[in-house]
Amino acid sequence: MSEPDLRLFFLLQRAAHRLRTGFDRRLQTAAGITTAQLGALYAVRDEPGISQQRLARVLGLRESAVTGLVGRLTAAGLVAKRAHPREHRAVVLELTADGAAALDAAQPEVDRFNVEARALLGDDGFTRTAEAMRALAFWESP
Repeated sequence: MSEPDLRLFFLLQRAAHRLRTGFDRRLQTAAGITTAQLGALYAVRDEPGISQQRLARVLGLRESAVTGLVGRLTAAGLVAKRAHPREHRAVVLELTADGAAALDAAQPEVDRFNVEARALLGDDGFTRTAEAMRALAFWESP
């Protein structure tokens, strides 16, 4: 039996790329959105009135990347911008009815992915992987 591949960073990058490209296709077909847009829509739904600056922190992206993402979401009618109640130059984001519909349309694909991942990894492996990914996502490397 050969040794397992321990190039963790490489494996994470490869897995992320394969998962993102495959799931992007599935989400485009089901809901007309990408995985990046799905994450933003979840964040806006879960935190109504979120600022773009806060959205950038939640998604782990630069504000310039979020500006483009929000522009695409507003152009598609999935998110609406309104003036921030306290900061005159800032805006807050709200999910539109079309944004909520896109999340509803995406949910069966999210559920299907979780079923497939659970079948691949087993219940314990699925839970451990989710916990490990959460830890890595919020890890502050020295």
